Amino acid sequence: MIALRRALFGDPLNAALSLLILAVLALTLPSLVDWALLKARFAPDVAACEALERSGACWGVVTEKARFIVLGRYPAEQGWRPALAAGLIAGSWVAAASGWLRGRALIAALTVLPLLALPLLAGGFAGLDAVPTELWGGLPLTLLLTGLGMAGALPLGIAVAYGRRAPLPLLRGLLTAYVELARGIPLVAALFVASFLLPLFFPGDLAPDMLWRVLIAIVLFAAAYLSEIIRGGLQAFPEGQRSAAAALGFSPWQIQRWIVLPQVLRHVAPSLTNSAIALFKDTSLVTIVSLYELTGALGLALSGDAQWRPFYLEAWLFIAAIYWLGCALLARISQRLTQA
Repeated sequence: MIALRRALFGDPLNAALSLLILAVLALTLPSLVDWALLKARFAPDVAACEALERSGACWGVVTEKARFIVLGRYPAEQGWRPALAAGLIAGSWVAAASGWLRGRALIAALTVLPLLALPLLAGGFAGLDAVPTELWGGLPLTLLLTGLGMAGALPLGIAVAYGRRAPLPLLRGLLTAYVELARGIPLVAALFVASFLLPLFFPGDLAPDMLWRVLIAIVLFAAAYLSEIIRGGLQAFPEGQRSAAAALGFSPWQIQRWIVLPQVLRHVAPSLTNSAIALFKDTSLVTIVSLYELTGALGLALSGDAQWRPFYLEAWLFIAAIYWLGCALLARISQRLTQA
């Protein structure tokens, strides 16, 4: 208690800020609790929600539309499959954030589990009905794009970062052009190019599925940003450690594998996490190419239902809580990586 009092009121500036924050909470928190809990309706009853006249929250819209918002248009009788796929990816995040997984087990969980979710969602084997990717959506699609996007972008970003430091002018020029091009256009433009221009380079029906085209765009887009983060870490690495390792007989590959890269990735982990969090939220942009992830599924759920459409605020607060939880898990993973 004494430590808390010192932290909040240890000097005049802290005391003033603490009192200001407490005053704002005292003014706003009672009204918020009254709207969100005391006067709220949790049952999916449209008439009861309309009777509130916005004096209380209508969480019944979440109760009514939760399955469609979370799982999208996936066939209802197969709903356990996207739920399990989302659980695999989210479970790996929870395990990593809690410190249950470390080292290679952590890396394997964050990369392999999103790959395992793919056949589970696709089906077509072991008695599972095949489900086309245009029916995938909701939270599983958001987590899948984030997990596979980072799993593909990180090794590519590392390769690009090393390539830009290579003693080959042509290679450096090509990689620099790629990075500058990716950083110079918005992700929306990259998604449009991958969705509508990329199929022109494939004969007949050999063009990749829309989901794979979007994933290619996300990986290439994210890798350009990650490469600059890693390149900055490589430039800041002390040259003396490389010289000491070479004097001990380490080969150039061993120096990079065992000495340079582990330290660089640990030091830039907060910046890498920022990119992962940005990618997690930017997956909402795939709605423009008809892939209905979490926000897109919410739009579909409410746009065709005039009764529940007026209560969009509560539905948006629901998915905002999901996004906040995902971002908090990713931030916690970053802290675990820096402490490893």
